[in-house]
Amino acid sequence: MKIYLDTSVYNRPFDDQTQPRIWLETLALALVLQLVEAGEAVLVNSTVLEFENSRNPFSLRQDWMSRCLEQATDYQRVNESIRERAEILEKHGLKAIDSLHVACAESAGADFFLTCDDRLLKKQKHITVSSMNPLDFVQKVMGVQP
Repeated sequence: MKIYLDTSVYNRPFDDQTQPRIWLETLALALVLQLVEAGEAVLVNSTVLEFENSRNPFSLRQDWMSRCLEQATDYQRVNESIRERAEILEKHGLKAIDSLHVACAESAGADFFLTCDDRLLKKQKHITVSSMNPLDFVQKVMGVQP
């Protein structure tokens, strides 16, 4: 199974862990990374993830995400077809960077696109890859209950 995580997921451990949802999503990220480490899932990296991470002003967060992305065995570069798909997604209300993430996940053949962005998930009827919150992924796909 191929999984594409957007930047919001990688940065979840740095959000306010006193909020139950954030804490559970952080634990879900840890389980996803364990799947990848065990060879049970393939993590997808992209030029979009690397670009967005390079713009992170917090070096600790940037280093963390870079180390996570080193686990990826698939890499998706942005090309013309991805740009065109991203433009279509933008017309359906997705932000530019989110459109590029989704288009990369679709182009890479990801089975799952995980994000903590609720607004993005509300637009998922326009997304061809199965999109969900990391906690939902852990519960529905992995069968783990908190």
